[in-house]
Amino acid sequence: MTTNESLRSEPDVHVRFRLASDADRTRLISLINTAFSVETFMEGTRTDGKRLAEEMRKGSIMLAEDGSGQLLACVYAEVRGARGYLGMLAVDPAHQRAHLGRRIVSAAEEHLRRQGCEAVDIMVLSLRTELPPIYRKFGYVETGTEEFHLAHLVKAGRECHGIVMSKRL
Repeated sequence: MTTNESLRSEPDVHVRFRLASDADRTRLISLINTAFSVETFMEGTRTDGKRLAEEMRKGSIMLAEDGSGQLLACVYAEVRGARGYLGMLAVDPAHQRAHLGRRIVSAAEEHLRRQGCEAVDIMVLSLRTELPPIYRKFGYVETGTEEFHLAHLVKAGRECHGIVMSKRL
């Protein structure tokens, strides 16, 4: 899937959305780890080559590039029967507040819709209290909680769980 459009806050920048390939992995790792560096409550980096390769085998990564091919944002998408799952939304900090998060989520939702998904779920870490209000603006509602389980740990003394949010497509 490829879409070209202009960023509202940067009218001269065109954005193309497409599914990532293995050739994009190095750039994706850098973007994801930079975007998630705000998660100072976590041990280590958000992803690495092995973890990202595993994710790309299970699902796909939608990415956004500008006209020169600079990576601006990405999000993980996985089909789980009639439901889709989105995770690891990362926007280059230099391009945050340009509506890229909303736009790449929308592109990923359309990708999942084309795969037959009727709804989509996300999981937000409870320590990221700024995120649920943003996802509510995207049309998601809280539907439950679940145990947090990623490949790396939350630093000692911090409690964290997942907030499940869902949206009908």
